[in-house]
Amino acid sequence: MSILSSFRIDDQAAVVTGSGQGIGRAIAWALADAGADVVLNARRISDLEVTAAGVRDRGRRALIVDGDIRDFSDTVAERTIAEFGHLDVWVNNVGGSDEKDVHLLVDTSDEIFRSQLELNLTSAFQGCRAAAANMPDGGVIVNITSGAGTRGSPYTGPYAAAKAGLINLTQTLALELAERGIRVNSVSPGPVITEAYLEVLGVENQLDELVRTIPLGRAGTPDDIASMVLLLCSPAGDWITGEHHLVAGGRTQRSYQYKPKET
Repeated sequence: MSILSSFRIDDQAAVVTGSGQGIGRAIAWALADAGADVVLNARRISDLEVTAAGVRDRGRRALIVDGDIRDFSDTVAERTIAEFGHLDVWVNNVGGSDEKDVHLLVDTSDEIFRSQLELNLTSAFQGCRAAAANMPDGGVIVNITSGAGTRGSPYTGPYAAAKAGLINLTQTLALELAERGIRVNSVSPGPVITEAYLEVLGVENQLDELVRTIPLGRAGTPDDIASMVLLLCSPAGDWITGEHHLVAGGRTQRSYQYKPKET
């Protein structure tokens, strides 16, 4: 058997949350390219329809389950099994911020802090729980985290704290689920210039400065992240679990500092 065939996940059913655009869309399309049917979730159905069309263009089935993933993962799992008969892969890609600016941690309200935890940590926990309860032994869970969760992160503290929790949650679940052969890993994207990235951090006029902090000399693309996710979801990654994978062009420390938009 060719080693390339170990990257195939033919006829598996994969859930990708936050798959309406950007990294989530690229992940959904990569998994479809590798042979999976894909369940798509996001809040904007118009975005999901574009992603679904791309999955179908690749010869695979797509199921749209639109809605805010918070407190919704059990429904997504149920719909997946009803449509495809099984659930094999779950990618928790939802994350980011409903707050469209950044703040010092001491200037952050309780409401914003709790919202960040719910969006970036609690929703992923709920997804992992739903996945583990409904997938067979040997399934795969991938959590999209952030390098911000591995170090101090001025101006994006609540987000970083939530992602730090998600990295630890990933490691704990990997140990707890290993006896079932369920692999759990996390992937942290470096600067990938998506619509959501620009909306929250407002760095569109500072991209040259940002790119200079990346040793490989360019910002990332959604496909850069999707490639790593595919590795972890496929038999090619069969001996990888509990690991945090930073995909950032060699950028291991944050030498570029985000600031509030007004400054």
